[in-house]
Amino acid sequence: MNPKVADRLAQLSARLDEINRFLAAEDVTRDLDRFRALSRERAEILPVVELFDQYRRQQQDLETAREMAADPAMRDFADDEMREARVRLEQLEAELQKQLLPKDPSDERNVYLEIRAGTGAEESALFAGDLF
Repeated sequence: MNPKVADRLAQLSARLDEINRFLAAEDVTRDLDRFRALSRERAEILPVVELFDQYRRQQQDLETAREMAADPAMRDFADDEMREARVRLEQLEAELQKQLLPKDPSDERNVYLEIRAGTGAEESALFAGDLF
């Protein structure tokens, strides 16, 4: 994994811990706007941090499998585990890359799509030609 991406993910993990501490405080509901903002931020970064935790667990599993490969009796099992861990690490890394892409502010907005029948010579000819 790219060190910059790993640093960013570690920062998000630390931020989630900080948000959880703020939300666990007794007086958090005194400022409802701050409470809503923190809750929203937590909801946004929680899936990313959970994926990062899975990634770290897979790295630990891979390291454990490498250690097991030193034992001749466990070599076949360890090789299978290492293969599976590498594949899973690649999948998790790709998913983390997607999660870290900047969000479009318009993603949360509603949209109205109006579909009208074509009127007029050219517009109606376009659709009528496809039907026959």
